[in-house]
Amino acid sequence: MKRTWWKESVIYQIYPRSFNDSNGDGIGDIPGIIEKLDYLKELGIDVIWLSPVYESPNDDNGYDISDYQKIMGEFGTMEDWEQMLAEIHNRGMKLIMDLVVNHTSDEHQWFMEARKSLDNPYRDYYIWRPGKDGKEPNNWESAFSGSVWEYNEATDDYYLHLFSRKQPDLNWENPKLRSEVFSMIKWWLDKGIDGFRMDVINFISKDPSYADGEVIEGKAYASGHKYFMNGPKIHDYLHEMNQKVLSEYDIMTVGEMPGVTPEQAELYTREDREELNMVFHFEHMDLDAGPGGKWELRPWSLVELKKIFTKWQTRLSGEAWNSLYWNNHDQPRVVSRFGNDSEAYREISAKMLAAALHMMKGTPYIYQGEELGMTNVPFDSIEDYQDIETLNMYRERVEAGENPEDLMKAIHVKSRDNARTPVQWDNSKHAGFTDGTPWINVNPNYERINAEANVNDGNSVFHFYKKLITLRKQHDIIVYGDYRPLLEKDEKIFAYIRELDDEKLLVINNFTAAEVDFHIPEEFKGVQNSKLLISNYEASDMLQDFTLKPYETRVYKTS
Repeated sequence: MKRTWWKESVIYQIYPRSFNDSNGDGIGDIPGIIEKLDYLKELGIDVIWLSPVYESPNDDNGYDISDYQKIMGEFGTMEDWEQMLAEIHNRGMKLIMDLVVNHTSDEHQWFMEARKSLDNPYRDYYIWRPGKDGKEPNNWESAFSGSVWEYNEATDDYYLHLFSRKQPDLNWENPKLRSEVFSMIKWWLDKGIDGFRMDVINFISKDPSYADGEVIEGKAYASGHKYFMNGPKIHDYLHEMNQKVLSEYDIMTVGEMPGVTPEQAELYTREDREELNMVFHFEHMDLDAGPGGKWELRPWSLVELKKIFTKWQTRLSGEAWNSLYWNNHDQPRVVSRFGNDSEAYREISAKMLAAALHMMKGTPYIYQGEELGMTNVPFDSIEDYQDIETLNMYRERVEAGENPEDLMKAIHVKSRDNARTPVQWDNSKHAGFTDGTPWINVNPNYERINAEANVNDGNSVFHFYKKLITLRKQHDIIVYGDYRPLLEKDEKIFAYIRELDDEKLLVINNFTAAEVDFHIPEEFKGVQNSKLLISNYEASDMLQDFTLKPYETRVYKTS
């Protein structure tokens, strides 16, 4: 495997609206990010991924872009952004931006023109179809509920929107559109950024049949996934993007790809194919979703979780590169989801989850507040939620007669707003996020869980993450070592071995609140020169059988 800076980096995602507000309007902003760069430097971060700060009507919190080359007023100005980039680079860190080119806002100039008439020059920048028997062109369901089609009166037809109706999909079949997108990408790279995270990038090629999907029982609409995920020309488009723009710069790229398999991921990311550096897959994120989707809660199993990680670790080994993440702006908080957010075990289990992830092979991503052990938020009322996906689902299902209490239970577990409550900086009003009224309420537990308390406590979740990042910089085996699973059928322990040359790491994680006996693998018995690299309880350097405490993690190194 070729050594590169982005394989050796740790990446931190900033969701700007909820990060830090500098001017008291209740919305996080770019000057607020600048204020906290020293905090990220202390943590040890190499790369910041910034969620969208572009001009947007904010139907989907900035993922509906109306001008790709302008900064949204509530976040600041282009001068603020340029100062932020300079400050990031001055601290030896890098910046990747969000690239959202599956769709625009319906308030983007291109779309406002395209919808005017059938012969408008921008018409083919989007996807249009005539109605069928007085109804929509097909039966696909939008990611945010309802149909993916919206009627356009001026042209008497429908445009496609896989997400909100205010997010029309771009027509990548059109070479002129692709050329415009590539020019915009180049414009940002020439400003000095270090790469992109690409939003639902494996949706940009659609099957031209636009055939009906199979209707799920009890649902008005069908899944169209097989017609727009990993579509027929996706590799052509990404290779063209790489050849015409990306390959000209020393950057990193990561593609968000729902529904991608390890075999497909290899095609997207193998170096000789010249497309992307790595992908975000969602297999482990779908583990607690029932057949009806994310809102249908089901218990997850550790054996299944390990199977998914091992599949990705081994399948891509030597061929392509993994991204490692528990959290992002679309996912609930990991300590509430796969750990234990009770007072007794929150910190311990947050540390265990961190070690379990960061010791695998791939580039780790930390989502803002994860390094503090922030938790899901149990808002009492639907009125406290802001997320379009959550609100649409709730409204649609209440109208269909479902029990609001049951829906609120699912929302407490799965709403994207769990990740979007403001970062908890200190124990002052609104957690030190703003002097004004925050755009979304702060999690009430901020008085106990906040950055100031974490930084001042050498045994905190923050310092555990800091140590993990430091270890990564000290030991090549953490970055480049091969992965080998242990105890694959064990329902309590997630353990694996990493190997590089004559060195080995033994990584042991107890995913339960029970004490569990661990037996040292044969190959480690009698080893004299073992060293405990990191643990979340006091533990010995000696490698011998022991009892794991609740949510205990230990990482041993031998050579």
